[in-house]
Amino acid sequence: MADNRINMKKASAFTPGHLTGLFQICDQPEDPIYKGSRGSGISICKGVHTHVTAEPSEATSYLIKINGEVREDAFVSENVLAQMLPRLNEPCAIQVEHKLETPMTAGFGSSGGGALSLALALNKSLSLDYSFIEAARVAHIAEIECKTGLGTVFAALEAGFGVLVSPGGPGIGKGVYYEDIEDLRVVYVYFGPIHTKDALSNPELRKKINELGGKYVDELHQEQTPERFMEFSRSFSEHVGLITPRLRRALDFTDKAGYVCTMAMFGEVLFSVQWKENVNELYELLKESIPDSGPVLCEIDGVGVRLT
Repeated sequence: MADNRINMKKASAFTPGHLTGLFQICDQPEDPIYKGSRGSGISICKGVHTHVTAEPSEATSYLIKINGEVREDAFVSENVLAQMLPRLNEPCAIQVEHKLETPMTAGFGSSGGGALSLALALNKSLSLDYSFIEAARVAHIAEIECKTGLGTVFAALEAGFGVLVSPGGPGIGKGVYYEDIEDLRVVYVYFGPIHTKDALSNPELRKKINELGGKYVDELHQEQTPERFMEFSRSFSEHVGLITPRLRRALDFTDKAGYVCTMAMFGEVLFSVQWKENVNELYELLKESIPDSGPVLCEIDGVGVRLT
């Protein structure tokens, strides 16, 4: 067991955001580390920065801030702390600061990203002696138990543009990845949030997801291209039936312009994966057509979660 007597220790980590186009729910196992999803999505260069500061104290305590605001509803981060703090030998006061570059509860994987970056930064700052995979598994379990996601932690760990073909947490799930990500870009437009916990608890929605999600995962496993990913993701979003009126108007516009866009799972978010030579035209079209909800253009993150 590591000696955790500290004066003042700090550590920071970054987790890329992740946009999911389609997935299959695989949460039958009792053990949360084996729960998860099969699906396909893309990691983006915008995500969650987490900074942890710890100093000696008479009793262990923690404070969590999200974008500078003290939060008492950061349940996923609290779950991570509850799992990891029993390894402390000495009490300390911990401050956690999450800075989100993407919207919350909108399909960008911010809950899983916050959990994963927190687990790594906490492990580093407090010398808790978790391995990289062990710390990542803490984050996966937190997301599963809080019902805020299924495969986000695995996706953020591996990054890139991939297909998760076998469910489970870090070290258990298996994915395949598209290699030429430097030639791709992602453009998205945020309209509003959808709470993943509510969606994953809806029996009818779960049924619709699993009617089509697994089939498309199998198809992409056989041949993964950006075009097939976008085609299947759009078909999946139409089948699931969560497209809002304003998202429908935006999709109708991009359809007429000849660009395939889809909805993020789960968020009122339009996004598209495009070749870099084509993406500027789509970006400008969205900028003109949706001036109140400006598009964001970003690269794909091929590195994954890391200490910073």
